[in-house]
Amino acid sequence: MTEAMMHGAATPEFAGTAARRESPPSMIERMTLILDAFNGPTARLTLEDVARRTRLPRSTAHRILDQLVKQRWLAHHSFGYGLGQRALGLGGQDGGHGKIREAAAPLLHELQVTTGLVAHLAVLDGAEVFYLDKLGGRLAASVPSRVGGRAPAHCTALGKAMLAWLEPEQVDALCGENISRFTSRTIGELGTLHQELHRIRQRRGLAFERGESYPGIACVAAAIRSAEGPVAGISLVGDIRTPLENVAPLVVTAARETAQILFPGSAPGTGGPRGRRGVRRSGEESTWSPETMNRLLAVDGRGDWM
Repeated sequence: MTEAMMHGAATPEFAGTAARRESPPSMIERMTLILDAFNGPTARLTLEDVARRTRLPRSTAHRILDQLVKQRWLAHHSFGYGLGQRALGLGGQDGGHGKIREAAAPLLHELQVTTGLVAHLAVLDGAEVFYLDKLGGRLAASVPSRVGGRAPAHCTALGKAMLAWLEPEQVDALCGENISRFTSRTIGELGTLHQELHRIRQRRGLAFERGESYPGIACVAAAIRSAEGPVAGISLVGDIRTPLENVAPLVVTAARETAQILFPGSAPGTGGPRGRRGVRRSGEESTWSPETMNRLLAVDGRGDWM
């Protein structure tokens, strides 16, 4: 034993080891700490929850959470953070997508058969929509979407229908200030997008788009909502000449009934007990009068949609 060791002085080798043990964890270790804090696919944690469980400084936890959300390891909802698509995929989970598809399947099928249009089911993933299902017809091949594919949320009816039920700050964080244009009709400014989302809320959640993402294609959509916010969306797609106002009530009904299946008795705007499963129902819930439809569409004040 050396004299330095006898007197308790650390050798350079031992000094380096002690320093490493006392140093803060690496970025990878911090990310792992945060991901480990989510103890299941349905776990929802606030920033304070994450900081407390990981014992990381709040500012550090917030910075890493933002990076994990951008890379889709986590998702940021109005009610907190949850595991994102990448984390759920590695864990063999689908984030509840299977349940959403199962609940929407008969309604989506009836929508497609009833209207002859292309029916979509999608979820919001960051600033994009992620397609869970697509039921076609003669138009299917002409609609550039696919199951497992993505599209920007700000220029699709599906995306706007779901963005409309988020807090404005969340929309800002997801979409950013530099919104890409894809056609001459694409919304290109954040302020204009917020105006459109306001109109969607005034129209009972109805979202339209004509030629915003692809020329010659029109779409109407409504969000499937829980008490905590949008969980998915349903849409019908046709060519630019399709009279979407005629099928809009069917889309709203299908979205509402899917929400009632997923969240019995708690879906917003249910209007009472769940009716027969399907989009063709009797009574005012399944059809809107021409006067009601005109009032809803008059919200735009232009006789056309963004």
